[in-house]
Amino acid sequence: MNTIRTLCFAMAALSSYAALVYRLGQVRRNRRERAYRTLVATLLLQCLTFTMGAVAMGDGSFLGVGNLAILLMHLSAVAFCVSAQIILLHWAASEAEAARRSRYWLITGIALDILLTVLFLVADGTGRPASDFDTGSGQPLVLTYLLLFIVSQAVPCVTIFRQCGPYARMTDKPSLRQALRLLSVAAVVLFLYCTARTVNILTAAAGLDIGAWRLASNLFSAAGIAILSISLTVPSWGGPAVRLLDWADNYHAYRVLFPLWRDLYESSPDIVLEPPGSSVSDLDYRLHRRVVEIRDGWRDLRPYIDRRVNGADGPGAEASAESRQAFAEAARIRQALHAKRAGTVPEDNMDAADFEDRDSDNFAAETAWLTQVATAYRKLSKVG
Repeated sequence: MNTIRTLCFAMAALSSYAALVYRLGQVRRNRRERAYRTLVATLLLQCLTFTMGAVAMGDGSFLGVGNLAILLMHLSAVAFCVSAQIILLHWAASEAEAARRSRYWLITGIALDILLTVLFLVADGTGRPASDFDTGSGQPLVLTYLLLFIVSQAVPCVTIFRQCGPYARMTDKPSLRQALRLLSVAAVVLFLYCTARTVNILTAAAGLDIGAWRLASNLFSAAGIAILSISLTVPSWGGPAVRLLDWADNYHAYRVLFPLWRDLYESSPDIVLEPPGSSVSDLDYRLHRRVVEIRDGWRDLRPYIDRRVNGADGPGAEASAESRQAFAEAARIRQALHAKRAGTVPEDNMDAADFEDRDSDNFAAETAWLTQVATAYRKLSKVG
């Protein structure tokens, strides 16, 4: 059980330090921004929480004072939650509202930390076994201290969750919207941590042993902190990540379109304005050229396309109408290539038609459609 708890703690600590290091790498560019400074302070407090937690997992003493590491861990956790709430305000609220509500959270956080410190000292926290601050050991003052700490963690989770949804709908920045959604997920998971931790404390106070279920709080804590660390860094790497995914999608389309483009190019070499190349350093341009060249090659085939060909060997009736249409187009192109090589012009051809009247002004939609046609074309070619 201790091994699992240690692994959960290590996961939370590593995600915290990774997020801090990543954000510190942007200090020269963002150091003048208040939201950035607040974010770095939040990550520092998050790292301090788990650093003190690592010390507390030993003998619990710090600087020669018993259980001081536990107290500092709890105090920094409260400050960390308050700081996370302030970040959300800077992200989503107006500057005036963020400043006003940030003062409220700062005052609340300071008051909670003072109250926790007083309870810790009154309960003789420095002289107690460290295990008392895990379960409470039935001591009223220690139980009060622990439950107050749990409430200080749960309340920000609820407020953050309630605010993230409306704020995400208000923003027009995709990366910030994704960050707010992840932050709401983290709030839910960390609230589950608070719930599990409360169950652990109350069952121990009642003399009940729930066995391995006590690990639930550690699992929720590790998962919640990992998600939170990601959400606090998304606004800076979300844009590049989206561009990387777009590049991957374009590259996939570029490769899928190749067999169809190759056969059309062999049939009508004039569709290519420059020699074919294999470099993808200018992928957007090459994908655009490939789509245009496929269109031009298809238009050259119109006198040879037989309207009566419908791709009967394609997907069955259970497939979507668009999928069946893509197979029909692929079958017509394949038939037309054979007809052009043989010099046979069908009576009922498509000389005056277009590609099922598709909207060629929408490049993304056109690329997606031609990718479906190219996929169907490859399948038909494998069949024979």
